[in-house]
Amino acid sequence: MYTALRLERTLKQQLGRGEVQIVVVDPEPYMTYQPFLPEAAAGSISPRHVVVPLRRTLSKCQVIVGEAKAIDHIKRVASIETLATAEEGTGAIEVPYDELVLAPGSVSRTLPIPGLAEHGIGFKTVEEAIGLRNHVLEQLDIASSTRSPEVRDAALTFVFVGGGYAGVEALAELEDMARYACRYYHNVQPDDVKFLLIEATDRILPEVGEEMGRYAVRELRARSIDVRLETRLDTCENRIAVLSDGSRYPTRTLVWTAGVKPHPILAATGLPLNKRGRLRCTPQLRVHGTEHAWSAGDAAAVPDLAAEEDGSPGAECAPNAQHAVRQARRLAANITASLKGEEPADYRHAYVGSVASLGLHKGVAQVYGRKLKGYPAWFMHRAYHLSRVPTMNRKARVLAEWTLSGLFKREIVSLGSLEHPRAEFELAAGTGRHPEGP
Repeated sequence: MYTALRLERTLKQQLGRGEVQIVVVDPEPYMTYQPFLPEAAAGSISPRHVVVPLRRTLSKCQVIVGEAKAIDHIKRVASIETLATAEEGTGAIEVPYDELVLAPGSVSRTLPIPGLAEHGIGFKTVEEAIGLRNHVLEQLDIASSTRSPEVRDAALTFVFVGGGYAGVEALAELEDMARYACRYYHNVQPDDVKFLLIEATDRILPEVGEEMGRYAVRELRARSIDVRLETRLDTCENRIAVLSDGSRYPTRTLVWTAGVKPHPILAATGLPLNKRGRLRCTPQLRVHGTEHAWSAGDAAAVPDLAAEEDGSPGAECAPNAQHAVRQARRLAANITASLKGEEPADYRHAYVGSVASLGLHKGVAQVYGRKLKGYPAWFMHRAYHLSRVPTMNRKARVLAEWTLSGLFKREIVSLGSLEHPRAEFELAAGTGRHPEGP
């Protein structure tokens, strides 16, 4: 989306004369600003404000809501399945192109752990964030109304696997929300709620540095969050999380955030991949050894020239938003230069640091070598991401919601019925009774 938006501006005259056409293909009609997913799950931001509508933002582009199933770069044709082709049963349509930009991002990386596919909850999309919020509040309702100690204990135990940004920020925000919500349940106390964070390595949040990572562990443990380092999830069959240290936790909530992997479409392109499945790219963001193919973001293995200058030969840019957004700008400029017969420039960006939220008014940060924690880090986290979220419309809406959330109490309503909106009508149509009736 960032690349297309930049191309709209740099190729404005050519687009107006019909000399250039920009086609954007995506399974969803919006772009998700993922750093805001934890706050959307906790209710600090409305979910619709963490997504950016493609059709309105990319007004000069042709947006196709569909999924690329295969790419034949020799013929320069992409096979796209859309909602219409699914209804018609006609199969994928072929979309020809002159220049190809592959930026599908990444998908959740799962492991063959017994019970994970049946009981695990991901945290990579806005739908998953909404579903997790509803699920957590529903567990409080179950715990409040059950007479079974076993059901109550499982409902109030929340297990998060993965100590990266997604896992730590999601856990911290939802822990804040859950303990706040307990005040509205006469028989559920904040101390009854149990949160566990499982991390296979010896540290969490490696991006903010070892010292700030240790501080984050101390901060979470001070809030009675059980942080297990150098521990793995062995199985979660029958809603029982069994850890590598031998401990067992009955739980109805298992959130899986243990890493990502490149999007499967990359393997269907025939383009050169590295051993991790990412596209091998040159510093100009071209796909290595391939003409008219470009990539950026999580899908691209781009040499980190800034790191090489600092004495790390062979380093690649980390698959994070900081590099992705900057690569998108350079990629748009390089495509424009290529169309004009000019030489593309190298992508070079020195890593400036990282910020992470640990819940309301709490955070850690390491920026330009300076280490921050607590409220200053939390404020920097919000300021940075507010500056990076696309469009003034979204910036204004997010800022307004933050202001209102500071003035009024949290919303603690579960709208789990959104996941099955026709259930009530189907029940009424099949039985002639209302589900709330006798």
